[in-house]
Amino acid sequence: MDGIDVVMVIAIILFARLGIRLLGGYRKMKKDDKKDSHKEEP
Repeated sequence: MDGIDVVMVIAIILFARLGIRLLGGYRKMKKDDKKDSHKEEP
């Protein structure tokens, strides 16, 4: 493997981890919004 290949693999892994973290945070935020909207409606 060339040095560029190693850098590309590391970058892909980091972007994948970032995407998973953002997706998990988005899902949690949506769940919290649903919970909050149910609290507001009596």
